[in-house]
Order: sequence, then structure tokens, then C-alpha cells
Amino acid sequence: MSSPVSQPSATGPLRLTPQASAALRPEAATRITGGFWAERRLVNERASIPQGPALLESAGNLHNLALAAGKTEGEYRGDLPFLDSDVTKWLEAAAWQLGDPSTDDPTGLRSHIEELTALLAAAQEDSGYLNSWFQVVKPDQRFQDLRWGHELYCAGHLIQAAVALHRTTGVKSLLRIAVRFADHVDATFGPGKAVDGICGHAEIETALVELYRETGEHRYLDLARYFIDRHGHGLLNTGEQHGTAPGPAYCQDRVPLRKARNVEGHAVRQLYLLAGATDVATETGEGELREAVVRLWDAMTATKTHLTGGLGARHEWEDFGDPYELPSDRTYCETCAAVASVQWSWRMALMTGRARYSDLVERTLYNGVLAGVSLDGERWLYVNPLQVRDGYTDEGTDQTSRRTRWFRCACCPPNVMRLLASLPDYCASTDATGLQIHQYATGSVSAQLAAGPVTADITTGYPVDGRIALTLTGTPDSTPWTLSLRLPHWSRTYSVLVDGEPTEPLVEDGWLRLHRTWSPGRHIVLELDMEARLTRADPRVDAVRGSVAIERGPLVHCLEQADHPGGGLDDLVIDTERSLRSVFRPELLGGVVTVEATGHRGTPPGESWWPYAPHDDTRTTASGELTLTAVPYYAWANREDGAMRVWIPTG
Repeated sequence: MSSPVSQPSATGPLRLTPQASAALRPEAATRITGGFWAERRLVNERASIPQGPALLESAGNLHNLALAAGKTEGEYRGDLPFLDSDVTKWLEAAAWQLGDPSTDDPTGLRSHIEELTALLAAAQEDSGYLNSWFQVVKPDQRFQDLRWGHELYCAGHLIQAAVALHRTTGVKSLLRIAVRFADHVDATFGPGKAVDGICGHAEIETALVELYRETGEHRYLDLARYFIDRHGHGLLNTGEQHGTAPGPAYCQDRVPLRKARNVEGHAVRQLYLLAGATDVATETGEGELREAVVRLWDAMTATKTHLTGGLGARHEWEDFGDPYELPSDRTYCETCAAVASVQWSWRMALMTGRARYSDLVERTLYNGVLAGVSLDGERWLYVNPLQVRDGYTDEGTDQTSRRTRWFRCACCPPNVMRLLASLPDYCASTDATGLQIHQYATGSVSAQLAAGPVTADITTGYPVDGRIALTLTGTPDSTPWTLSLRLPHWSRTYSVLVDGEPTEPLVEDGWLRLHRTWSPGRHIVLELDMEARLTRADPRVDAVRGSVAIERGPLVHCLEQADHPGGGLDDLVIDTERSLRSVFRPELLGGVVTVEATGHRGTPPGESWWPYAPHDDTRTTASGELTLTAVPYYAWANREDGAMRVWIPTG
């Protein structure tokens, strides 16, 4: 194994090599110490992550690895071939959390990491192969069912956990396991080797690039590029043995990525593939691949992204739909897809330097991701609909619209855990000119710029209010540099003060640029407009035509049954001519700003297509005016079960 690439300032999920073709570099060290995200991350640290080992034990994941290691006897628990990945995603989350300076490890993360690492080491074969399903259940079918086997997917999550642990603690035990498996994959896959194929679930691509960045071993980058290049050539079997199988688009094997015009198929698979492709493009500088990922991101956000940042329109096969196919009640918006979207958009932001990608990161974090975990950190949503109808029937599967303690396919909980644990690394970046602040949270940031070292403290009540205050605590006092603050696309107005004096920064591609010679103690305040607003969808989105949604700042709001006694939500209508009222409710849902609107129950009279439909003369128009109370979407499903809706009919 080659010597690790030396870049100690980049300790997060991405560590670009010096030769990477990127506009920005993730080399600013950020700490989140207070406010909204500190509270959510504390729940992740104290509740979500600590429950992982016990849940993985009760679900059978650890038992299965013990079977592979010969440490226990019994039957394999579960019928899914990718259960090992839940363990390694949890390991990654624990590693990022352990690397946070604020973590004092009261729940014994370090000992759990050591135990699980030892279990993985015992289960790994001499060849480097490691997958409990194929070691215990189907030992004669390794790398034969690439469409559904998930062997490379599991290898990818193992690699990412190993990189996280090595970056945060310097511990090499898990990295040695990951390198042995990666070397086995490299010896097996590729031109002239035993297997010319790809995994039906992309993930290993971005992991291999990060392993290259961590070790300096170029063949891992070459292998990642090979997998990217081989997608779209029909290499995967049809999988009829699993029943009615989806077509090649499901696993991005219909058209080569460089020729693709839109995202398609299984949403998480597509997004992981595009994150890996962006990593490869960043490290190689290949223009055609860069153009492809930009084109596909543009197409996705224009025609296949929900207001919450959620992705995936169809329950069947967890797929993207057609352009503008964005239903509210039957949409999928898997939590894992939201996590993957954040990971991809962050890579795009670094590669291009454009603020629009961090705009989507913000929207997805606050809405698409955070809705996936309860406020207490102990219950989860696999699927994130934008409407739960009156009289909803809970089928009791992973696809339920009710929060669940754990899932048969428990991919989403540890995915949220690892993202929240590494969240500070998505907040700031550097380039040759200065420092960029992408996401706003109370804390501190430090970076080594070309001009010299810079440190700053940030204080904000965001997203309750729009005031972001930054105080420079250390800066070169003779060399100018540029402080760039992201101007969110939703903010209608803004103001910037420097030491209390209004200033007009350069506005450039979503950035507010302040270029000058700074001195310690300088105080910068960005004030963003947080007025509540009504949003209409593109009229080609048939499912919500004639409806509006309520937004405030970065937050999408929704109506919940709990706030509207006396009836359901399906017959509510909003009056768009009346003003919206924002009210801070410290006692509600951990402290939220609700948005109140005026509306009524009932629909205009009209002819029914069904002559026997019940007729109610009282269901007419605006008599019976009532107040509609909208809460942040991330906080829904934390009280009583009931109806919910984001898009509200206008009459």
C-alpha cells in the first residue's frame, strides 16, 4: 500500500488530492457548537448512534457476521444480501462522531468500533473477500449475481467506514480490512480479468476514489473509472429468478453515463453512481464526464426533484419517474436518496464552485433528510411522502408513512447517522482567493489560505431567523482575501454590514463576495429575508396543479391533522389572497416557527362522474373561515398519527 496522501487539514468525507481539478477544496475545519444543527447533531450523538449496535444485534446483522467468522452457530437471519452494509454504515457514523472535538465518548463508541472491527477481521477470508450472505448462504455464487448480490455495494460501505476511522483517529485496523477487500475486487474485475461487470447497486465507485485519496494507490481510481465506464452496456443479468424484474434503466445499465440525458431508475443507485462519477471527473479532470454530471444534475433538479429536495417518484422499484412526475401521496422520496443527493451536490459544489449546488444541499438537509429521523432520534421514515391522506391505511412495511423503530431493510437510519455526524465538513471550503461559507450554523471555522491562516466565529439563530454574524478572530492583516457568503436562492432581499456599516458586496453566481484586507475583530452580519411565502409548482406537475406550498427560509412547511381538529385535511382549501403570519412556538416540536394562513373546508359544487356519490350542500365555498397552521416538514409525524399535506389546494 502506498503512503497516504498528506493533507491533514481535510479530515472529512472528501479529501481531494493536490492535482484534483476542483474550483473549491474542503479544507476548512468547521465546528458546530450551538443552535439548530448542534441540537440535531446532539440527538444523533446521544440517541441515534448509540442505539446502533443493539439494533444491529437484534436484527441479526452481527449474528450473520459471527456465522461467517465461525464464532457462532445457527441460521442466517434475514433474506437480504446487503445486511453487512448496515454495520459498516454505522461504523462510519461512529467514526465521524468520534472525530468530532466535542465528543467525549460517553456511550463507548470506541469500544463498539473495536468490537465490530474485530468481528469483520475474523469474518474476512484469506483472499480478502468479505460478505456474510455469500459466505454463509450462497458460498458457490460469489460475483455471479451482480444485479442483486450487492457484494461491491457492501465493499464500498466498508471502504468508506475504514477511511472515516483512519482520518479521524489514525487507527488502521479497519483500513487494512478494506484494502484487502479492495485488492481482491481489483484482482477480480476489469479488462482481461475473471469478471467484466458492474454492481447492480452503485456505491463502490465513490468509495474507491476516496480510498485512492487516502492511500495514494492509483489503481483504486482506475478501478472506479472502470466501473463508471462499464455502466450502460447491458452487463447485468435480467434477474428473472427474482420475479418480475425491472429493466436495465433500474440500475443505470441502459445507456452509458456520458450519453445520458436524464436521471432514471432506482434513485439511490443513480445518485451514488453520479457521486462517484463526479469524484472521478474531479480527480482526472475529464471534460466529457464533467459535462455529463452537470447536465444530469440540471435535468434532475428541473424535472424530477420535489420541493423538499426529495427524489424518487415511484414506490415500485424505488424509482425516478418521468419528467414532472412528482406525486405527493404516492411519491417515494427515500431517506437514503436525500442523503445521496447531499453527497453528490457537495461534490458538484466543490468541482464547479457554484453556489446552486449548496442551495440544494441546504434544501435537502433541512427537509428531505431531517424528516427521515424523529425529533428524539429513535424512530425513522424510509419513505417521505408529501401527503398522507385522511383514512390512510398503514400496511406495516418499510414503505409505511408512520415512523418506525427499525426496518427489515435498515439502510436509511445509519445513512442519516453518518451524514449528521460528518455535517460540519459540508459547511465551508477554500480556494486560491479565500474562504467560502456554504451552510449557516453557530460555531467556528478555521482555514489555511494563500494569504495566511484565518479563524472566525459564527453566531446565528438560523433557520428561525435570518441573521448570520461572523467575527474574524484571526486573519492576515496585510494581505487581502475574499470572504464569500452563499446567498440562498429563496431570499428575496438581504443586507450586509461590516462593523455596523452597510456594504454592497459583489454578487457573483449565488455568492456575496467581500474582498479586502481584514483584521482580527472585524464583524460581518448577513441578514436574510425570512418572510413566509407561497410557492407554486411548474404547471406540468399535474399532481399539484392548482395548489400552493408554504415555505419560510430554507424550510418547507406542512399541515398536520394534530393542528386541525374537527376534520381531516383532504378538503382544506387555502385563501392565497390573505397574508401569511409567522409565529414562534417555543413549546411546540422542540421550538418551531409555525406559519398561519387563512382557509376553509369544502369544495365548490359540481357534477360528479359517479351518480351515486354522496352530496353535501354544506361543502361549498368560503363560509366557515378557519386558520391553517403549518409546521416545518422536518418535524411532522412526531405527535399523533394522522393526515399531513405539503401542497394545499387553492379552491
